[in-house]
Amino acid sequence: MTRHVVVTDYTFPNVAMERRAATESGASFAEFQCRNAGDVATRVAGAKVVAVQFAPVTAEAISGLADDATIIRYGIGYDNIDLSAARAKGVRVGYVPDYCTDEVAEHASAAVLALLRKLPALDASVRAGDWKPAEVAQPMKPLAETRFGFFGFGKIGRAVHQRLKGFGFAFQAADPALAPGAAADLGIELMTPEALFAKSDVLSLHAPSTPLTYQYVNAERLATMMNHAILVNCARGSLIDEDALAAALAANTIGAAALDVFNTEPLPETSPLRDAPNLLLSPHAAWYSDAAIERLQRFVAEDIRRALDGQAPRQPVPSP
Repeated sequence: MTRHVVVTDYTFPNVAMERRAATESGASFAEFQCRNAGDVATRVAGAKVVAVQFAPVTAEAISGLADDATIIRYGIGYDNIDLSAARAKGVRVGYVPDYCTDEVAEHASAAVLALLRKLPALDASVRAGDWKPAEVAQPMKPLAETRFGFFGFGKIGRAVHQRLKGFGFAFQAADPALAPGAAADLGIELMTPEALFAKSDVLSLHAPSTPLTYQYVNAERLATMMNHAILVNCARGSLIDEDALAAALAANTIGAAALDVFNTEPLPETSPLRDAPNLLLSPHAAWYSDAAIERLQRFVAEDIRRALDGQAPRQPVPSP
């Protein structure tokens, strides 16, 4: 029986590397731009290897895969894949957590600095014909008097810390995996999530998407933040209740926010975030650089070859 490789969706210029990996291994290859679960289930039926970027891979889709199939996620998270169904069928799942650490850290850092220095507001004021720097910029703390909080302190959080520590921020974090001794060595104050939300001038989210973190940033927690605080999310869209955030920004409950990820992507035209003030938006672009996109596709192509050769993915999704 001919082995079949399917790319369900992608935002790259092409998938030539993936196609070459499949055909050189004697497999057929197909690429699509699936946008819903039903489309995915139809397109991946009988596939030996599936590479997926953002499309949902449900239990229905997984049930139709070939025996001993492999799913490869283009990226760091894997919450768009039904892992329970994959494990039940014996489907291997791999991901690529190491292709864009620097890029995401740099995007988050750039967003933080831009908002702290009020660059979007200052730019808008000049374009509107105003010349009132102090009036537009206030309030503005010196960076050395700014408390920077990490909600989660994994690989990307550490990379953000590495890039920003020269600015003199006072760093604090909430992460059960960060040992007190390690935090102290890095000059980071460990605290509870409740204290972190209340005491951070900047709060950068670096947590995975899990049932415990789903819409963790809700109206109740936003209400505990300082009214000048900045919220940054380059992690997972599901961490935030977007309606609550839009309302908090409109009510000046918090000062500003920067979002690169959303509950639904692309961002719906009806989303209240589109009209929210003091909000910097980017279209899930934090991962991107010319080098990162090549690295990501090269790693996925390598995993296609490995799967067709009967090997485990280069980076298997961790067991629960």
